[in-house]
Amino acid sequence: MSKTGTTKTGTTEKPDPWRVPVAVAQIPETGLHRDIEADQAIRNAVADVGGLREVLSVQASFDVTPKSGGSFQVAGYVRARIGQTCVVTLEEIETDIDEPIDLIFAPPEQIPQMAALVDEAEQGDEETPDPPEPIENGMIDLGRVATDALYLAVDPYPRKPGAVFEPVVEAADPEDHPFAALKALKAEPKKSGTRKPKGK
Repeated sequence: MSKTGTTKTGTTEKPDPWRVPVAVAQIPETGLHRDIEADQAIRNAVADVGGLREVLSVQASFDVTPKSGGSFQVAGYVRARIGQTCVVTLEEIETDIDEPIDLIFAPPEQIPQMAALVDEAEQGDEETPDPPEPIENGMIDLGRVATDALYLAVDPYPRKPGAVFEPVVEAADPEDHPFAALKALKAEPKKSGTRKPKGK
């Protein structure tokens, strides 16, 4: 395969529509608080990548706290108002999302070791922590964190409040059933076959 191929920027990897990188080297020991809000262009991109009709608003709030071993806790929430289409009535509806976020980011070289600890915890009775996210190029992308949380919170089958899927039930017509046509075909030969065969 040629090196000019689109392996990295091909269709397999979705672009990040919202980027708010924070350099971990610049995060103070006391931690960092960031409030972010997406403008119209970013909202359009978030809707496009996420397959949403529209994103009317999206904002997030984060506290980034240093932990031991060069890892960081990212806690906060993402709040958004999105436009979707009701799967029952096909009407345009708006949905509010309020998704809590609590992640650990760690240097990439620590991920395998930390993932092994998560696997061990899974075998116990305690609640299993999520494996950490990698710190990429010394950055934690808060925009990506917010977008991922938003996409996870989206209902793939949105319904308008009170909309209930009811199959169409029509009044039973004895002449309108799957075998009605077959019955008609069977009835025809009888009409034409009333004459007696010759020679009797």
